Amino acid sequence: QVRLVESGGGSVQAGGSLRLSCVASVDRYSSYCMAWFRQPPGKERERVATIRGSGGTSYTDSVLGRFTISRDNAKNTLDLQMNNLKPEDTAPYYCAAVLTPSGACPGDRPYNYDTWGQGTQVTVSS
Repeated sequence: QVRLVESGGGSVQAGGSLRLSCVASVDRYSSYCMAWFRQPPGKERERVATIRGSGGTSYTDSVLGRFTISRDNAKNTLDLQMNNLKPEDTAPYYCAAVLTPSGACPGDRPYNYDTWGQGTQVTVSS
């Protein structure tokens, strides 16, 4: 059974930084597309960033240049480095995974991913 466990959330002031981590209990981790999603209050869950098994990345426009997604296939870990945080980044953040051929990423919608972590809260104050 695939299991994802996030850590690293917290509260910071605008302009600050946080680093989120996710550990995946899976075999063949490099065959999984991994992603970070968030769900701001009153809004739908949205993709923040994705990373292919081979390391190719994609970001939503609002975090481009501020957030960096990375993975370590030897350790089954996924990270999200968040810099220059803004109040609108406040949300619970979720690690997500899906097994695909060659670890390619199938899309940006929540329904494209079949395994989710429990979430970790990020709060940014102005």
